[in-house]
Amino acid sequence: MIQTTLVGHACLLIQSKETTILTDPVWFDYLWEEINTLCPSIVLEKDKVPPLDVLNISHRHQDHFDVRTLAYLVKNERIITPETIILAPQDSLLLDILNELEFKNIRVVADFEPIQIKDVTITPTPSRNQLSTAEDPFPEHGLLVNDGEVTIWNQVDSLVNPDIIQHITELYGQIDFFHSRFVPLIEGNLSYNKPLTLPVDEYCTFLNVVKALNPKMVVPGSAAFRYRDELTFMNQVSFPITQDQFLRDLNQFCPEVPSAPFFPGDVAHISKQKVNIEKQASNFVHVKEDDSHLVTFKPHAYVPVIKTQTTDSEEYEREMKVVEDFIENCLLERVLNSELLGGWQHWQIVYQLEVFGQEGSHQVWSIDFSQPGKPQLEKGDIGKINLYEGISSSELCALIEATTSWDYVTLCGNYRTFNNIYRITHGGFELPPEDKSNYALEPLMDLFPWDADMDRRKFMRDVQRWKQP
Repeated sequence: MIQTTLVGHACLLIQSKETTILTDPVWFDYLWEEINTLCPSIVLEKDKVPPLDVLNISHRHQDHFDVRTLAYLVKNERIITPETIILAPQDSLLLDILNELEFKNIRVVADFEPIQIKDVTITPTPSRNQLSTAEDPFPEHGLLVNDGEVTIWNQVDSLVNPDIIQHITELYGQIDFFHSRFVPLIEGNLSYNKPLTLPVDEYCTFLNVVKALNPKMVVPGSAAFRYRDELTFMNQVSFPITQDQFLRDLNQFCPEVPSAPFFPGDVAHISKQKVNIEKQASNFVHVKEDDSHLVTFKPHAYVPVIKTQTTDSEEYEREMKVVEDFIENCLLERVLNSELLGGWQHWQIVYQLEVFGQEGSHQVWSIDFSQPGKPQLEKGDIGKINLYEGISSSELCALIEATTSWDYVTLCGNYRTFNNIYRITHGGFELPPEDKSNYALEPLMDLFPWDADMDRRKFMRDVQRWKQP
């Protein structure tokens, strides 16, 4: 018998007769750089969470790897005991953070390498994103847990293929209980002017995984969060599938696989004979309010104009001075020294940067790379835009001062970009081959690169913030 309790989002408590495992704990609002909140909201009595034999971290995304929660746990000697084993992927930054927080007994996992803990065998399952040039090429893993009788699989956010599913089946036969991916998130699409539609191919893979795996029972896993109230409009453009919708589609796609909703506080009792889900049966967590109606996909709903988040007048004045000094005195020089300059000139780019303040649009600057000679920075619109970046003064100031990251800027709704790249010759019209974005990396993203250093600075700021007693 194995019992799983959903704590919230991707956080599961998995219990066998002798072993207690906690996965991906995110216990505080707000999460992901204070953009998101758990949805549905929960009441969590932390003092009732049992001591852990295993704490599993699946990957570095901040809705799974929450520094605030980890800083709380490492100081809680009742929950994290001297014997608690920390399972983590081979991710140098993630491991550095765990060490900085002073976790002990850290064990790096390997794909399909079994780990015996008391009466269970824990087997990490691989993710295809490690083998591709995906947006997130860092390690992550799902988790198989077997107690000798039953097997559960928590897919988490891992991307799987038929070979991975076949290997899982070869190891344990029919899986008894499956926590499945169910919603393809399109959070960044608004910022990057990408389609605000359901990515059908990706969604179909989620359905196909369930059908190919053919578990005895499946429940939706992860993706139980929303944007905080100040950013409510982002809920309408980020979550194209709800838990109910997934279950309806799944029932038609593979009606032979039993499925059920699964909410924080629900407890699944999994035996070889049956699966019994007790609603709101946990003694330490339950749904505070079912506010999932706030996550309704309506991409043509009202989207407000970009606006600075700074309300204090003195700070706003300082912020604007930092932004204007950078644009007027540094932007052009750094653009002219960019490795992308030749590409911008070849494609005759006319670039526009628009900064938004407290009253909406504050100022527009343009650079025309299509003219012969040295490009110049000009104030105002010059009649053509091939490449556009709009950003709030608060976010641009933070990028300049290295106090934020693109993780936040591109997800908070205060940065938006688009491009229309083409090249005119005498009697000719040329488009870039394949994906236009490969030829039009945005100047701000080039000047403030989204690299390992930016990620490290972001996480270490959180470590210093939450590590304090």
